[in-house]
Amino acid sequence: MAIVNVSDQSFGNEVEGQGTVVVDFWAPWCGPCKMIAPILEELSAEIGDSLKIAKLNVDENPETASRFGVMSIPTLIFFKDGQPVDKVVGLNSKESLKNILAKHQ
Repeated sequence: MAIVNVSDQSFGNEVEGQGTVVVDFWAPWCGPCKMIAPILEELSAEIGDSLKIAKLNVDENPETASRFGVMSIPTLIFFKDGQPVDKVVGLNSKESLKNILAKHQ
């Protein structure tokens, strides 16, 4: 499944549905955010249809970032059937992210 960009307005429709969704809270000026982007693209390509990845720019969408207590970026929040089930702050390896996903699949 492709990586989608979400906003405060589209977050509910894109994320709070069924299945597993990883939301990447990021900003264009954030170095570690740029480093995690290719890792997320690889995960999307490897895992495919069983995972949706959404990116939310915290500068443009402060409401949703505040709602989920995002204080540092990058922050990845893992949702299962619309509910947050895990949170990772900072740059993580692909293997680390795959292990977290395996817990919630």
